[in-house]
Amino acid sequence: MTKYTSFDLVGVKENVSNVITNLTPRKTPMQSGIGNEKVTQPLFQWQEDSLRDVADNAAIDGADASFATLTPTVMRNNYTQIFQEAIEVTDRADVISSYGRKREFAYQMAKTAAQVKRDREYALVGKAGDKNAGSKTVASTMAGVQRQIDPSCIEYTGASDGSAPLNEAHLVNALKKAYNNGADVSRIQVTPDNSVVLAGFASAAGRYRTIQGKDAKTIVNVVNLYVSPFGEQKVEINRFMKAGNTLVYEPEQWTNVTLRPWAKKDLAKTGDSSKAQLLGEFSLKHKNFKASALIVEAASGF
Repeated sequence: MTKYTSFDLVGVKENVSNVITNLTPRKTPMQSGIGNEKVTQPLFQWQEDSLRDVADNAAIDGADASFATLTPTVMRNNYTQIFQEAIEVTDRADVISSYGRKREFAYQMAKTAAQVKRDREYALVGKAGDKNAGSKTVASTMAGVQRQIDPSCIEYTGASDGSAPLNEAHLVNALKKAYNNGADVSRIQVTPDNSVVLAGFASAAGRYRTIQGKDAKTIVNVVNLYVSPFGEQKVEINRFMKAGNTLVYEPEQWTNVTLRPWAKKDLAKTGDSSKAQLLGEFSLKHKNFKASALIVEAASGF
């Protein structure tokens, strides 16, 4: 054999991509799109106030003072919730050369960080969970979005408890409820299923979008900005939103609350492996329970 070709090679290294593609969705629009606030106690409180209804206000010349009926503020509260996940990687696994990452421990920790961030988003919008102070044997839990909206600001798609699909009239009614309470909402957050429903609004009679330039042949079937009588609202898809819920809100009215920021804690080494825990303690605040509206398609679990 005078010519040695690739077909003669023995022990060829397998063709494995050095880039690991993580298909797990990581987008967290609620926690990423609102403000942040630090607290010093697991139970935190804030006061909510509102203006009285408008009235005819005309006084005669020289009239005595007319005193307003004063109302107290409303005290709101919520609890912080501990989020955590721990990993353990053997020291041997951490030094073996692997495709796609230099160190297995660092890779698994980065993966854990993405996972607990998703858990936090689910706690915010996905479970309609009640707040709970917790105990020595029960974890404290925070009230999410659904539990921080006034009942008068909930738009049911059915006669009394939902059980009907979202339509544009429900969306407009929810926007109207928020507007009547003095809110100027700029966001509509929907589930993936209801993003398809909103896309149907784009194809309604008389509505169109002009596409020019290099995108002139593009077919558009999406709503990313909804223009209503109550202003313009950006449409956001949240894959963690509770099924059947649509949130109409203003980001400035919501705040991420932090008691303890995310921190990596190295755990005691007890053998031929390394352990670490990623932990943080967070919650959510709605500054005024009437500043947002929620569309509910089913009452079960709400």
